[in-house]
Parts: sequence; structure tokens; C-alpha cells
Amino acid sequence: MNTQIVFDHRNKTAAGKEGPVEVRITHNRKTYYIPTGVRVRRSEFAFQSIINRGDADELNRQLLTLMQKVTGVVTAMLDAGETVDAAEVKRRVWSPEKQKKKKEGNEVVAWMQEQMPLLRLREGTAKHYRPLFAKLTKFGEISDWEDLTIENIYKFDAYLHSLRKELTDAEKKKGMKAEPLSDAGIYTYHKCFKALLNRAYKMGVIDANPYDRLKGEFSRGEKQTMDYLTEEEMAAFESIRPLKGSVMEVAHDLFIFQMYTGLSYGDMQAFDMKDYRLIDGTWRRIGERIKTGVPYVSQLLTPAVAVLEKYNHQLPRIVNADYNHALKVLGMACGIARPLHSHMARHTFATFALRQGVKIENLARMLGHTNITQTQRYAKVLAKSVHDDFAMMEEKLSK
Repeated sequence: MNTQIVFDHRNKTAAGKEGPVEVRITHNRKTYYIPTGVRVRRSEFAFQSIINRGDADELNRQLLTLMQKVTGVVTAMLDAGETVDAAEVKRRVWSPEKQKKKKEGNEVVAWMQEQMPLLRLREGTAKHYRPLFAKLTKFGEISDWEDLTIENIYKFDAYLHSLRKELTDAEKKKGMKAEPLSDAGIYTYHKCFKALLNRAYKMGVIDANPYDRLKGEFSRGEKQTMDYLTEEEMAAFESIRPLKGSVMEVAHDLFIFQMYTGLSYGDMQAFDMKDYRLIDGTWRRIGERIKTGVPYVSQLLTPAVAVLEKYNHQLPRIVNADYNHALKVLGMACGIARPLHSHMARHTFATFALRQGVKIENLARMLGHTNITQTQRYAKVLAKSVHDDFAMMEEKLSK
């Protein structure tokens, strides 16, 4: 058996950036690498030692202690007739250190929390990140950067699947039972975690993002139903006349505007007529989604223009909670059994466009989707609707 201190054995550290220092074990022509937690620049490492640093002596003592621990663990495994396994060596070497670090706090979560103000995220996006920090802290298996392994990402996923949604006091009084986290909710945790780890990689904090080797492993799940209005329901909604000047009237008009533009609530709130240009008699623009920054193409159809003219081309603003509450009341007023919500208008625009013969590639650009897979959900929904009608006809024929 041979042990050595090495620097960046994958040779991935960029010039001027800090890279990992590891203990290399060679036994029976097999090589294993054990992280030390020490990170230095290439110019600060030579002859298995740290140089050109004020804390070089302290770091070298730390490395010597770790190498002795690694040698001791491997020797004990060989004496016991065990197979040398890098993951097991790492666990035995670092287990006492991890317990100490857990008492001191979570290094990964602390760094991510420090980065949040620098990301300049909108509140609607930032609110998805904050619960992630609490989940990672309670999970406990990813507390320092060396814990970022594919195995621990899988464990974190299993942990998320074991959790249940937190109930409000009102829901508890009603005796409601907490349901497991949805696939979409768990997917959001992974999405936020991956985004922050990408930032850590770009800043040289970590050498690789474990999620890069897990593409497609975590899915948001296939949504079985998607709420949208049929053309008959659209007509019924448009025909009602709420009290002038009321919140109901504002909600009614904004929903119609969304149905004929496909804008999300956030994009509608940021709507500014100055962004549009009159070209060949139609108002057009190429903008970016508020939520994702993805470009989208917009053109104001006649019903949307009518809403704008009613408000002198300045859309009224309404809090999303008040908006959704008013929509539920309006839905009941026009005989729609399903509770209306603001995003249903966006779904309605998409399905309405497909029924009118709009190409799915163009619809993706209208909606500002990052990829066409998102848009294909609407085509699947319409196909299911058609099959349901076939089933209905078959049932009638069989009678």
C-alpha cells in the first residue's frame, strides 16, 4: 500500500482558482482518492506540501494528520480481511469531523443563504428557495462540501419523498390529514438546489455539480389533469357583467386579457403598453418572462385590446389572492363547476390556440417555454379530451 498527498487529480482547476487536495491510496494496482477538505491554488502546492501561504504550516499538519488517519483505516481494513472501499474509508475518516461540523452548523446551507441576496431573485421565485434550506438542514447528510455526492443526492430525494405537507391550523381543526409532498414540489427542491450548486461550481467553490450526472433522474411528474376552459365556457365567462368599478369587474377583465394573451399573472402585472409596437395594424412585442427570463413573442388579439382600451391602456393591478378569490366567485356565477384561478387563463389560451390550428412550435414561443416538452402537455390534454369523447360515444352505442 502506498499513500500520497496530491492536488486536483482530475486536473479541472482553472488558473488562479482553488482546487482540492486529496489523499491518494494505491493498493493492488487500484487507486482511491480521499478528500481532505483543504483547497489551495496550483502555485501553493508542491512535493506533497502546501507552500507560499501564511497558514502553510497549519495546513500541512492537518494534511499529515489526515494521511495518518487514512493509512490507519486502510491498514485496519486489510488486517480484518475487508475489501478496501474509498467511500467506507472516507466515512470512517470523516465521521468524527462531521459530527463536530453538524454542531457548528451547515456549511453548504450557510453559503447558499449568503448568496440569496446576490441572486436578485423576484419574491415569487425566491420563496421556492427558502424551504430548501430548512429541508437540507433537517436532512443533515449534506452539511459540508465534501458531502455533495451522487449517493447523498439520492438520499436527499428519498428523504423528501418521506415528508408530508405541513397543515395550517384551520386544516388541522378540520381533521385533515397531511399528504406526501407532490412530485412537482420535490422537483422544485431539486431544481433550486441544482441552480445554487451551479453557482458554487462557477465560483470555484466545488469542482463539479453532482446533478450534472443525474440528468432526467428527478421528474416533476406527469400532470394528469390541466384546468382550462372550453370555448363554450370561455363565452359564458365573457358574457357575465359584474358590478362596475368592483373588484369582480377588474378580475373579470384581467382574466379575459390573460385568456387572449397567454400571459402569466406575473407577466400581466408587469405589462406596459410602451413595450408594444404597432406593426401592420397589430400590437406586437418580443419580451422576456418575469419568472424565467425566457423570450416570448406577444401580439394583442382583439379581446385583449378591448380590455386595454377600457382602462386607457393601463391594466389595473390586483393582489393574486384577491384575484383568485374573485375568479372563484365569477366561475360559480357563470356556471363553471371547477374553481377558477389565474393560471387557468394561461392554460385556456394554450388549448384555444391549438384548437385554432396554431403550430405547437409557435405556441411554445408565444408562451415563453424553455423547451417544447412543456408545450406538448397541452396537446396531450386535448388528445385525452378527444379520447374521452370517443369513450362517451362508445358507451352510448353499446346501450
